[in-house]
Order: sequence, then C-alpha cells, then structure tokens
Amino acid sequence: MEEPKAPSKRVEDTEGAIFQDAKDPAAVKSLIWKQDLRIVPLSAFIYLLCYLDRSNIGNAKVLNADTDDDLLSDTHMTNYEYTIALMVFLIAYAVFEVPSNYLLKKLKPSRWIAFLMLSWGAITMGLGGSKNFGQVTGIRFLLGVIEAGLFPGLVYYLTFWYRVSERSIRVALILASATLAGAFGGAIAYGVGYMNQSHGLSAWRWLFIIEGAPSCASALLVFFILPDYPETSGWLNADEKELARHRLEVEGSKGSAKAMSWADAKCVLVDWRLYAHYAIYFGISTPFSSLSLFTPSITAGLGYENLQAQLMTVPPYAVAYVVTVAVAGSADYFNARGIHSAIFSFIGAMGFLASAVLPADAYLHRYGCLIVATSGAFSCIPPLLGWLSSNLDTTAAAGLAIALNVSFGAPGQIAGVWIYKANEASRGYPTGHWTNAALLLFVCVGCILLQLYYVMMNRGRRQEGMKLYAY
Repeated sequence: MEEPKAPSKRVEDTEGAIFQDAKDPAAVKSLIWKQDLRIVPLSAFIYLLCYLDRSNIGNAKVLNADTDDDLLSDTHMTNYEYTIALMVFLIAYAVFEVPSNYLLKKLKPSRWIAFLMLSWGAITMGLGGSKNFGQVTGIRFLLGVIEAGLFPGLVYYLTFWYRVSERSIRVALILASATLAGAFGGAIAYGVGYMNQSHGLSAWRWLFIIEGAPSCASALLVFFILPDYPETSGWLNADEKELARHRLEVEGSKGSAKAMSWADAKCVLVDWRLYAHYAIYFGISTPFSSLSLFTPSITAGLGYENLQAQLMTVPPYAVAYVVTVAVAGSADYFNARGIHSAIFSFIGAMGFLASAVLPADAYLHRYGCLIVATSGAFSCIPPLLGWLSSNLDTTAAAGLAIALNVSFGAPGQIAGVWIYKANEASRGYPTGHWTNAALLLFVCVGCILLQLYYVMMNRGRRQEGMKLYAY
C-alpha cells in the first residue's frame, strides 16, 4: 500500500504562519501597526515628492501661457519637441528600473532611496534653469534614470515587511500619493503662477525650483529613519523580530537573502505566466502616463483658462485618491485582486469612452467623465501589483519580476505622451480618449482571462498539496 505523501515544506510553513497569526492576533496586530507607522507614511511621502517632480512639466507647459511666459515659449520649443522631451524620460525610466531594484537590495533600501531623492531633487531644480530644447531633453533623461527605481523599489521593499494579503492596501496608499501629488501640483502651480517674473524668473522656473527643493532636504531624513529589514530594525524587540520572520517565511522577501544570481533571473525570465501580468500592466500604463502629463492640458480644453486650468486639475486627483485606497482595501479584504482590477479598469474605460463621444463643448459632462476615468485608471493599479507580488516565491524573483513588470509598462507610458495631440485640443482630444478606453478594456479582459487561468491551475495544485495561486 502506498504511503501518503508528506505535505510540502511550503504548505507546512504557510500553515505555521497562519497558526501563529491565529494564536496571538493581538501581537500580530501590534506588529503590523508598528510597521505601518514607520513605513507607509514615509514611503507615501517619498513617492509623492517623486511624482510631483516628474509630472510638474505638464503644469509648466501651460503655466502663464496667456502672457507667453510658459515653458514652451521661454525655451522656444514646439509641441513636437516637448513630446520628445517627455519620451526620453520614459526611455530612461524603462532601461534603469531593473538595475535600480538590484542596487536597492545590494546597498540597503535606506541608502539607495536617499541617494535617489537627493539626485532627482537636484535635477528637478536644474530643470528650472534650462534655456532650450536640448537642455530640457537632457535633464529629463537624467531625471528618468534616477526616478526609474523608486516605484518598483518601493513595491519590492514592502515584500520585506508584509504578507501577500497585506500588500495591496499599502501599495495603494503609496501609489495614491501620486494622485495627491497631482492635486497638490495643480494647487501649487496655481499659487506659483502669481510669482511670474519675480526676480526676473518666469513662474514655471520657480515651479521646478520650489518643487525640487523638498526632495533634496528630505533625503537626509530618509537616510536615517527609513527602516531596511525587520531583522535589522532596532525599534522591534526580539519577540517582534521573530514574529515578523515567521510571518514572512513563505510570503515575503528576506533581508538576509543573497543578491540575485543568474539562476534566479533565468527562473523569472522563462516563467511565461508572468508575461500575462506584464502585458496587463502595459495596458494600464498608457492611461496612467497620459493623465499624469496632460491633465492640465485637458482641463485647459474644457473651458478653463490660465491659472484656473491648474486649479481644476485638483478634483479629479482628489476623488481618485479616495477611490484608489478604497479599492485596494476591498481587494485585500476579499482576497480578489484580479476581479477588482477588471471592474475598475472597465469603469475607467467608460469614462474615457464617454469623453470621446460627447460633443467638444459639453464641458461639464466631459469634466465629470475625466473624474471617472482618472479614478478608474489609477485605482486598478495597486491590486495588479499586489496580484503579481503575491504569486512570486523568492526574494530574487520578487525584485526582478516587479521591476520587469514596471519596465514592460514603459512602452505604454511612451505611447501616452503621443496620444493627446495639441492640434486636437479644440475637438476634445478624441485620439487620446479612444486609445485609453481601448487599453483599459484590454486590461479588463486580460484580468478576467488570467484569473480563469489561475482557477484552472489551482485545481491541480490543490490536489498535489502545492501553494495555490492568488486571485
């Protein structure tokens, strides 16, 4: 008679971690809360500064355009050259994401992220001194090189601290700071617009200087207070460190793990299942990129003029912040990340679709559609990232796959800089809206198909006692 198979170590460890959580839920809750206070607000603040410094060029493009003191007028750039400057940032962003995630693990998160902050802050301030197309383009390329590693780095960083079911809401709180940056960016640009020609500088130059300085100043703070790994944190006692280690035995990355080897990389590169995640992320990247860079231009085409156009970028991002956090919390609570991304990508698609078919002068209706589209596009991203990271097994796999995922999104982001054409402003930018609607529908269908695939695969894995894929 054949002896029953022993459960795999992975299953035993997972059950042990669950048992530990159930045995002392108060200790687990206290540990997570302690981690949250140290990690989440600081990470969200870091990403807010990063996103503010990468997207403020959209505000600079239209700031004080009525008096010809905007970015394009002062640097004698055409709309085509402006688009090229946006594109080179994204090319650099795509190329340097993977090596940056490698260095984050190699050099420790606090050191690497502090270096990135100091660098991108200084580069942003330098953009305020640019005088022509070549300088703007060169500086934007450098900005892309430096900022490339931050977002995938922060998503990877969370895997050192949190289990699968805990990550989406925290990724959302970090990513949602991008929507706050969009809201703050519009409000700041509105105020800075009144500094036009102060000390002989156009307001857009002041915008880059003022928004770059906080990143430089905050780099020192991050260097000293951003915790690296649970096992090296002095603010956790011995029992808390052991609990953190046990909870993440299977579902987390390890600070003590070795840096990625070629064998680790090969396992990720030939795992064709992951390419479905990458393709879906490509689809969401174009709406994300185009909204980030062209919301001021879109609102300027909705009947709002001059500085009022800057101010009217605030509501879409403010609503998107609330929706993004709520969707991520729900995705974690119900352990259903794929279906949440499918639903809200569909909602975003309908917002863009309505914008495309409404008359160009239906300003109020199209402004409402912009709010719906922004909320849908932004809110489906954290569950997608949480879904990917929850279906990876090792520290090296998480670091590489997350970076590759965001890198695959880079071509989509590059496409995003071309679809809102300046010569279509009077017609309501139909090309941009139709493109974004189609890609969000692609995301919706992709999420549904990938979830069905995981359901099918889990039937066999359940019989073999293997860890199940997350939905």
